[in-house]
Amino acid sequence: MNDLIVVGLDGSPASDAAARWGAREALLRKLPLRLVHAVDRWPPFALPVPTIDTHPMRVQALLSETADDLRTRFSELQVSAESFVGRPADILRDSAANAHMIVLGARGLSSVTGYVLGSVGMAVIRATARPVVMVRADDESAPHTSSRNAAHDLVVGVDISRPCDALLAFAFEEAARRACTLHVLHSWSLPPLVGYGAAYDPRVHAQLELSANAALADTLSPWRTAHPAVDVTTRASVGHAATDLLNSSSEAGLVIVGRRIRRSPVGTHIGPVAHAVLHHSRAPVAVIAHA
Repeated sequence: MNDLIVVGLDGSPASDAAARWGAREALLRKLPLRLVHAVDRWPPFALPVPTIDTHPMRVQALLSETADDLRTRFSELQVSAESFVGRPADILRDSAANAHMIVLGARGLSSVTGYVLGSVGMAVIRATARPVVMVRADDESAPHTSSRNAAHDLVVGVDISRPCDALLAFAFEEAARRACTLHVLHSWSLPPLVGYGAAYDPRVHAQLELSANAALADTLSPWRTAHPAVDVTTRASVGHAATDLLNSSSEAGLVIVGRRIRRSPVGTHIGPVAHAVLHHSRAPVAVIAHA
């Protein structure tokens, strides 16, 4: 049973924003919020990251102050806070075994270079099958509003050539809770056997686009039936998936991408599209693991 929202807290501005975002999400779902801080006593190497001193008293102060601030902001919120010693990715994975999602902060660099996922965020996404949401330090977008608002719409990228039930289940359920529009994007490339001349033939291009949109409609049909109140827009177009998602989500409340669950111990376990969106999206990004 997914009975709570877990937020990784490290004292950085990004994790503070993640805590506020997670608190609003917990209220939306009527779930308790758990703040988790992990101290790795033997990190593999030292990096200058914006975290607090790991002295126990300072850690406890961070947890208490953040929890008190959230209770003041959100009077109905149930908040708990815990600190552990161990690898942050392992601690967060274990703490979120029964969680609906894990919320983490993404360290920002600049509007040009994008946002750094960071080693902890990468490790958490790789280690857990739970949804992971990355939030920017300056993100104050609310997970829901009292009326439809384009600034809080959801954008999801799907690959209709692969199973994506977990991805669409999360996207439609989120849109239903928030009472917002769900924008579904599918980006496709011309088949390798289509020559350059045929690629510019309007008849060939129109037929391929028609087929892609029909396949996308078939994929979404059962989800539209299950969630008739969700306003859905769709677009299947030629292009690079990550670029299309980023261009379409500049004003979104949440971008949703999938990653395939890989059993191999090597590799990033994050596909190129999810990787690019995580590093450059201006909106919070939810990564959904699926088969």
